[in-house]
Amino acid sequence: MVIAIIVVLIISSLGLIATVLLQSGKSAGLSGSIAGAGEQFFGKTKARGLDSFFSKLGIVFAILFLLSSLGLTVFFK
Repeated sequence: MVIAIIVVLIISSLGLIATVLLQSGKSAGLSGSIAGAGEQFFGKTKARGLDSFFSKLGIVFAILFLLSSLGLTVFFK
């Protein structure tokens, strides 16, 4: 059981890294990324196409990573 959770943790971490790196940048610099995130959440325009897919896939990998990390702490505690 522990080995299965470790495998899910490794796959989710690699998938999370890949989806973050494959997303296109909103703007240059830190201030542009903060403004871009605020516009995405509160603006009327939504991400479409491949960026939307990578965003949703990144959320799935992040949830898998969180759950597998918590699962490992339960087993090793």
